[in-house]
Amino acid sequence: MLKKCASRIYMVLIFAFLYLPIIVLIALSFNDSRSKVKWGGFTLRWYTGCFQDEKIMTAFVTTLQVTFLSAIISTLIGTLAALGIAAMKKRHQTIYLGATNIPLLNADIVTGISMMLLFVKFIDLGFVTVLLAHITFSIPYVILNVLPKMKQTNRSTYEAALDLGATPLYAFYKVTWPEIRPGVFSGFMMAVTMSLDDFSITYFTKGAGVNTLSTMLYTELRKGIKPELYALSTILFFAVLLILLAGNVYPGKKRVAAK
Repeated sequence: MLKKCASRIYMVLIFAFLYLPIIVLIALSFNDSRSKVKWGGFTLRWYTGCFQDEKIMTAFVTTLQVTFLSAIISTLIGTLAALGIAAMKKRHQTIYLGATNIPLLNADIVTGISMMLLFVKFIDLGFVTVLLAHITFSIPYVILNVLPKMKQTNRSTYEAALDLGATPLYAFYKVTWPEIRPGVFSGFMMAVTMSLDDFSITYFTKGAGVNTLSTMLYTELRKGIKPELYALSTILFFAVLLILLAGNVYPGKKRVAAK
């Protein structure tokens, strides 16, 4: 009994540690006072204000552009790479998987500095370099999400579709794609999440005049964070939460319908 009670208290403390800062952030986004310790009443003016602040909106739009462009491109490249690795022999798979894991284990600051040194040799730092950097570090996450699904597919079914006259593209779409789709979606969501809040790599690869939310928050921290940023962060949190809920509920409904 005591062990069960202690485990529950432990879980409550863990979840409180994880979500209490987010709850405080949400509460501050509705606080009419700029003070972080004094409640000044309920208000929505920070939500309207964040959309009227040109600097915040510019950083927000840049963040969304980089996030979704890099996620889409890295998902396409990562999925094709996973297909290629799955078709290799075991020895070659081990080599390429080892190479895929290196960027994940490498420190972000090392990756950011190395990319900066590479980019300045050829092009000026700016939006394009940030996008290329985000695509580069997102690809391994996609590969590692798609590859397990590729290993679960039945190669014989794909080959049978080819023997029955289907083209390789049609056979892939009808046979392989339904099997790996959850992995592709997971890889896409992982790429979106990693790109959305990245700071280190973005900071070293961005040029003058290019700011994402993470880099703008870093510069604003010295002067004091605006309450409008609390509101924008709250909107982003609930947007990501809704996407995750939709991604988990919709496949469940499909499985129930199939049964």
